[in-house]
Amino acid sequence: MPKKRSGGGLSTTQQAAKFLGVSVLAGAVMAGIALPAAGALGLAAKGSVESFDELPANLKTPPLSQRTTILDNKGKQIATVYSRDRTVVDLKEISPYMQKAIVAIEDSRFYQHGAVDLKGILRALNKNAQSGGVSQGASTLTQQYVKNVFVEEAGDDPTKVAQATQQTLGRKIAELKYAIQVEEELGKKKILENYLNITFFGQQAYGVEAAAQRYFSTSAKDLNLQQSALLAGIVQSPSRYDPVNDEAEATKRRNTVLQRMADVGDVSQAEADKAKKQPLGLKVSQPKNGCITAVKGAGFFCDYVREIFLNNPVFGKTQEARAKVWNRGGLTIRTTLDPQAQKSAQASIKEHVYQSDDVATAATIVEPGTGKILAMGQSRPYGINNKKNETTINLSVDQDMGGGAGYQPGSTFKPIVAAAAIEGGMPATKEYASPYEMDYPTPVSACDGKTWNEKGVKLANENESEVGPYSMKEATAKSVNTYYVQLISDIGICPVTEMAQKMGAERANGKALAQAPSIALGTQEMSPLTMANAYATFASRGMYCTPVAIESITQRVGEKTKSLEVPKSTCSRAMSETTADTINTLLRGVVEDGTGTQAGLGSRPSAGKTGTTDFRYAAWFVGYTPNMAGAVWVGDPAHKRQMTNITIGGVWNEKVYGGQVPGPIWRDMMNGALEGKDAPDFTYVNIPDRQKDKGNDDGDNGDNGGNDGDDDGQNNGGTDGGTTFPTPTFSIPENFIQGTSNGNSNGGGRG
Repeated sequence: MPKKRSGGGLSTTQQAAKFLGVSVLAGAVMAGIALPAAGALGLAAKGSVESFDELPANLKTPPLSQRTTILDNKGKQIATVYSRDRTVVDLKEISPYMQKAIVAIEDSRFYQHGAVDLKGILRALNKNAQSGGVSQGASTLTQQYVKNVFVEEAGDDPTKVAQATQQTLGRKIAELKYAIQVEEELGKKKILENYLNITFFGQQAYGVEAAAQRYFSTSAKDLNLQQSALLAGIVQSPSRYDPVNDEAEATKRRNTVLQRMADVGDVSQAEADKAKKQPLGLKVSQPKNGCITAVKGAGFFCDYVREIFLNNPVFGKTQEARAKVWNRGGLTIRTTLDPQAQKSAQASIKEHVYQSDDVATAATIVEPGTGKILAMGQSRPYGINNKKNETTINLSVDQDMGGGAGYQPGSTFKPIVAAAAIEGGMPATKEYASPYEMDYPTPVSACDGKTWNEKGVKLANENESEVGPYSMKEATAKSVNTYYVQLISDIGICPVTEMAQKMGAERANGKALAQAPSIALGTQEMSPLTMANAYATFASRGMYCTPVAIESITQRVGEKTKSLEVPKSTCSRAMSETTADTINTLLRGVVEDGTGTQAGLGSRPSAGKTGTTDFRYAAWFVGYTPNMAGAVWVGDPAHKRQMTNITIGGVWNEKVYGGQVPGPIWRDMMNGALEGKDAPDFTYVNIPDRQKDKGNDDGDNGDNGGNDGDDDGQNNGGTDGGTTFPTPTFSIPENFIQGTSNGNSNGGGRG
C-alpha cells in the first residue's frame, strides 16, 4: 500500500496515479472515446467523462475589464479609472519577441499540439515522478487562457476567484473541454493574442500592454528581447519574480526564458547570451488609476461622473448591473467639463483660499439653457491618504452624489423669493417699512392650508443704519432681511418652495424644503452646484435645465465599439421671461452698486447675489452672465470655525462677508472662464426708483450700500443673541435649523 511522505501529502506513486488519471481522461477526450469501467482508475475516468459531457457546450468569455478614459469637452484626457489596468491590443501590436518569449517558456509546442499536449503530459508525469513532487505542469497555453477566463469572470469576488483557481479534477475537466472548443473556434494566433491580453503580470498590470507601460514605460509593440523575456518570466509567479521588489530573482527568471528561447531556436545562443548580460533596465511607471490622478484639479468632477454612472438607471436597472459595467471598463466618457473654465476656477481658488486654511471653498460653473457643468473645484484637494485638509467629499454637490449635507445659502436664496413674488403678480416696486428690527409677521400661510404661527420672535438687519422704507430694488441690492420677511409673509411660503423646486433648488441632504418663513433668509442647506444651476434659470430667461456632466460614452467590447445612451438634460419653464428679466435687472444692481460690487466683471454684463449665514459659518457669491452661471461657497465643512478674526488666503478678515471673500473668487474665476467669449447683455425691465421722502435719503448710509461690501444681511433671521426661529403649527424636519449630517451643514441662517 502506498505510503505518505514524512512531510505529509501524497507519495510519489499517488501523485503519479492522480496525474495519470487526468492524463488518461485527456487522452480519452482527444480520442473521443469512453473508458472501460474496470478498476478504480477506470471508474474514476468514466465518472469524469460523464461530468465532461454534462458541461455546457460553450465557454462564456466575458469582455475583458479595461481602463476607462474620462475626457473633457475638447477631447483631452481628464483621468483614467479601472478595476483592472488593462488596454487590449491586437497581436500585430505586440512585439514578435514577446510572442516568442511567452510561447517558449509557457508552451514551446503550442503550434504543434491541439488543446491538450499529450507529450507534455507524459514529460511532466515523468519529471514529477522523478522529483517526488509537482515540479512541472502540463497545461497548454490554451488551457491557461481558459483558466484566466474563469478568473476574469470571477471579478473581484474572492470566493469566486478561489473556485476559479482551485486544483480540483472538476475544474481541470472543464478547462480541458473548453480548451478544445477554443482551439476549434479561435485558432492559434487569436488564442495567443487573447492570452497576452488577459494574463496578469503583477504590479496591478493586466495584459501585456499595461505590463510594458508599468515596467518599461513603453508599448507592447516596442518591447525588445530582454524586456520580453522578463515579462514572459513574470507570468508563472508575479509575486516571486517581481522585478521591482526582487531584482535578483527576476533576473534569474529572465535568463531562464532567454535560454529557453535559444533552446527552441527562437533566437541564437549568442543573442541570448548577450541579452543575459544586460541589466533589467526598468523604467517603472506608477499606476495612474482613479480620480486622484485627474488633471486641472478635476478629481471631484471625475468622481461626480462616476457617481452619475453608478446611480442613473440609464446605465442599468440595478446598482449591481451598473457597477458591473463600470468595473468592466473599456469606456470612453466625453464630459461637459470646459478646460478653460476649469483651469480658471482652480487658479482663482488657489489664489484666494489656501489648502492649509481653517476654511475651504468650492466653486461650480454651469451653462444656462443646457445644464452643462463646465467647471467644478475646491481648495481642499482630492485625497485618499488622510493627509491634512485632503478629502474625498465633493463640497460642490449633494450628499447622494458624494457630497456633504450642504450649506445654508443665506441671502443668495432671496432672489428665489423675489421671483416667486413677481411671478405671482407682485410689482418690483413693492415697498415695505423694513425697519432695522421687527417681529416675524404672523400668521404666514404655507402649503396644504397650513400656517406658520409664532409670535414675538425677532429678526434684524445687518446694520442699524438699514432702516426703510425700501422697494424691492433697494432691498435686494442691500440685502435687507426685514423687507424679505415681510415679502414672504404677504405671498406665503408655498409659492416660494414651489418656485425653488421649479428651479432645482433642493436641499443637499435630500429632505423636503421646510415650510417656514425663515426660508426667505436662506436657512436650508444647499450645494454650490444646486445654487449655480438655479441661478442659470435667471440667465436663460426662466428656463430651468437639469444639470448634466456627460456628453457621450463609447464602450469597447471585444473588437467592437458601441455607443451607450447617456442622461440628457431636461428643460422646463420655471417662470416667465418677464419675471426672469426683472430678477436680472434687480441682481445687476447688486454687482453695480450693492453688496456685490467686488464681484463685478467690468464692462461685461453680469448679475448676482451675496450671502452670509448666521455666525458666519458660510459665505457665498452666486452670479451669472447670459452664457455662464457660477456659485462660490466659503466656509468650514465641519461647521466648527466661524469666519471672524480669520486669515483666508493670506488675508486677515475681522468678519467675512459674501461680497468680500467669495465675490473676488467668483470674479476671477468667471473672468478667466469667459475670456475670448461673447459678452451678450441681458434683457432689462424698467423698475422706477422709489420716491424717497425729503430728508430720508438712505441710499448709502455711509457704508457702501449699508452692508460693508457684503451682502445679505449678515443679520440673523432671528437666531442671533440666543433667539430662535419661529416654530410652525405643524412639524418640521429634524435638524432643519442647525443640521449636522456628514459634518457639512451649517447653523441657523443669517439672512
